[in-house]
Amino acid sequence: MKTMLTFTLTVLLSGNLFAQTQSFTVTREIAVSTDSVWTIVGENYADIAKSHPQLSASHYVEGTPLNGEGCERLCSFSDNGKKFTRERMTEYNEEEYSFKAEILGVNGLPIDTTQSYMLYNLEVINDTATTISLTMVYRTNPAFLGMLAKGKFKKGIEDYAIAIQHYALTGEEVNPENFKRIKKLYN
Repeated sequence: MKTMLTFTLTVLLSGNLFAQTQSFTVTREIAVSTDSVWTIVGENYADIAKSHPQLSASHYVEGTPLNGEGCERLCSFSDNGKKFTRERMTEYNEEEYSFKAEILGVNGLPIDTTQSYMLYNLEVINDTATTISLTMVYRTNPAFLGMLAKGKFKKGIEDYAIAIQHYALTGEEVNPENFKRIKKLYN
């Protein structure tokens, strides 16, 4: 018993379970112009609920710019609005099709807002194709949950990339109710 406890503690303390931050990148090619994808993720930043399979709603935070540097959005993961993130667009570069979405506040999620954000980068393939790269950098609170939550967070971002693709191709809004059907179209 003592040996097992010592082994478990050694693994926990020496592994990545207590790392300051975790990160991963999801990349997806979309057969739509880069400007079309940019409109969805960059210009209509606060309308993320139209292209995110886990969000029940999203809206622009009054008093901030409508898009671009400093724009803030509130993303609701529950119908009652109790599980949410508040995010701000920074490092906005329209010419490079990139920005950073800083996580300012959360409720109902184990995210440390001082060290968590998402990087959005679009790359032009040609006039009718784009690569989107979504990099999530996060720290959980408590920190040991970071490595444990990585798979779930990554699956969520992979689903988000599929949802962006579907919305860009069809104009159909994606939500928790229709995503299971939509996801089957892209796997």
